Amino acid sequence: MRGPQLSLKGRALRLLSGREHSRAELERKLAPHEEEPGQLSRVLDELQAKGFIDHQRVADSVVHRRGAKLGAMRIRQELQAKGLDAELVAQAVAGLKSTEVTRALEVWRRRFDAPPADAAERGKQARFLVARGFDGEVIRRVLSPAREEA
Repeated sequence: MRGPQLSLKGRALRLLSGREHSRAELERKLAPHEEEPGQLSRVLDELQAKGFIDHQRVADSVVHRRGAKLGAMRIRQELQAKGLDAELVAQAVAGLKSTEVTRALEVWRRRFDAPPADAAERGKQARFLVARGFDGEVIRRVLSPAREEA
């Protein structure tokens, strides 16, 4: 037998105790549990007023957790999927641009650590980096045989 049902606020706090969530994420996850219209909105307003929901912290958390493994394009996509403000997303991604080549090189080294021997291998390595959200210019610099060792 299951214990007593959690209140909407209890469910929200349980989600927030695991990691930072945006308001849009919480709305999506908690909507099926709303018992009366407007209840979810009131709970989220209260949590936001008390500082439990903070979109800047959500953006910082994603950048911190995913920045070492993913490129700026993929992180932008994740932040947008969380329903964050476009200006906040642009700000978070702008901070990643300065380290993009270094991060891409590190991701590439962990997986391959050997320059592509032929066009097929180059394509494979490039697709790997594209899937991680790195742009074409960064990939070209990482796979360039004349790149300076960082």
